[in-house]
Amino acid sequence: MPFFKTILSDTVHLFYPHICTGCGSDLLNPDSLLCLKCITNLPTTNFALYANNPVEKIFWGRIPLTAAHSEYYFSKNALIQQLIHQLKYKRNTSIGMYLGELMGKSLVESNRFDTVDALIPLPLYPDKERKRGYNQAAIICDGMSSVMNIPVIKNNVLRQRYTDTQTKKHRIERWENVAGSFTCKIPGQLSGKHLLLVDDVVTTGATLEACGSTIAAIENVQLSIATLAHAPK
Repeated sequence: MPFFKTILSDTVHLFYPHICTGCGSDLLNPDSLLCLKCITNLPTTNFALYANNPVEKIFWGRIPLTAAHSEYYFSKNALIQQLIHQLKYKRNTSIGMYLGELMGKSLVESNRFDTVDALIPLPLYPDKERKRGYNQAAIICDGMSSVMNIPVIKNNVLRQRYTDTQTKKHRIERWENVAGSFTCKIPGQLSGKHLLLVDDVVTTGATLEACGSTIAAIENVQLSIATLAHAPK
């Protein structure tokens, strides 16, 4: 019987090969979306292990945080940019789930995020989310949730007005662009909790600061931040 199972598995693999999302090589492990080489080449930061890491320093004097983390260093034309691009613009939600699982494992192993009660995906403006079909931050949260065994709270923290892309704006312009963009629909649902606000990339932190300020204003809330990548300016 094992012999015939092997033949069946090899036949299926021949006609439906399992391809690495990163480099396109033929994967042998059916449970992974990246080959071992691509996983090894992802530029892991290890920020989750250390207080006062570069992501936490972004928010010093801006919003009170319990902890902050980015899983990878972001650089243009690198593998992590390619994967995030597939998540945001190519409808590859599977890679978002997978990367969320990897980040969730890092947070669990660090022990610095053990008291987090729930995950909050950075909200998109509703029209933008309808056009894309999903919120990439919510996909990342779903992957993290499966590893961390904590819930994702969606549709409570909302983006109440449309904002232009932040990509080509300077720090002050970014803050002015997003100030007052967020609101909380049911503050009582979040009161008394340690909440982890999640996004794909942090650069100046203006958008996360604007959203985080709304969350931090809720009574007796602790706030932490996690992103897939850190793109230092």
